[in-house]
Amino acid sequence: MGLGWGKGDIIITTPITFLASANCAVYAGATPDFIDINESTYTIDVEKLEEKLKYYASVNKRVKAVVAVDFAGHPCDWQALGALKAKYGFQLVNDFCHALGAEYKGTSKYAPAYADAVNLSFHPVKHITTGEGGAVLTNNSELDKRVKRLRTHGMTKDESLLEKDDGPWYYEMHEVGYNYRITDFQCALGLSQLKKLNLFIEKRRHIAEFYDRFFGADDRFIIPGISADVKHAYHLYPLQIKFEELGLSKREYFTKLREIGILLQVHYIPVHLQPFYRKNYNFKDGDCLAAEKFYKQEVSIPIYPSLPDEELEYISSSIRKFTGS
Repeated sequence: MGLGWGKGDIIITTPITFLASANCAVYAGATPDFIDINESTYTIDVEKLEEKLKYYASVNKRVKAVVAVDFAGHPCDWQALGALKAKYGFQLVNDFCHALGAEYKGTSKYAPAYADAVNLSFHPVKHITTGEGGAVLTNNSELDKRVKRLRTHGMTKDESLLEKDDGPWYYEMHEVGYNYRITDFQCALGLSQLKKLNLFIEKRRHIAEFYDRFFGADDRFIIPGISADVKHAYHLYPLQIKFEELGLSKREYFTKLREIGILLQVHYIPVHLQPFYRKNYNFKDGDCLAAEKFYKQEVSIPIYPSLPDEELEYISSSIRKFTGS
């Protein structure tokens, strides 16, 4: 809403993300669409994105914005996305919820350099937490002001916007806003967490390196790919297992590991296949083949800073054991 999305606007994102990356378009009255993922990095496929942009241009429809997701902590190809933004004139949003501490082209401060808006999550499982809540980053001063109004019921005391001014207590409401403010004590927790971010990232990378070594030479598994100009933040470690080739049921595999105390997850169920998006926007199986294949094979295996090495050994050997080795 801060970016002015509305009816008739097309908002593109990726299906391998949490629901919020697409739901934001629906909240604003815009129309969501999806672009498949890159099979190596699991982020939005830039070549397929340009094909879709060309298609919309050919039928005289303009894409308002692209919400690109730094999935699992791997930055998108932001330089290429920036070039497409300049060519086709859309807004660029970075769903940065997985990537705090990641680096792109030598800097961890890349996100607001490329995107008009950057959104963060401080949910308990993220790199730093405030218990719940999040943040928006932007270098656009007008967007900054509008988001601050929207988060506080649409209220403003900005003298340049007031229709009159009765005194220092006076405020006005020019649009409907929300009560989306994080609390002060949550922010205090977040500030203390921020001081530990580098340590948290270092520990996550240590765990990921262990998994890379353990699973990387075994052709039953596919480890996450990493682009040359990227340092991964590893909010997730998405391991692909070739269940069909191994004759395994993913459901049974989950159950067996849960029985021995290893709790896997899946990130994510492709958003375009959710009943809401099927029924309301006519998405269907086969629309994003790479994402759908990824979903069938992906499991998110434990990765968090306090995970000890001896448990890493147990987790890894158990995962391999139940694939038939």
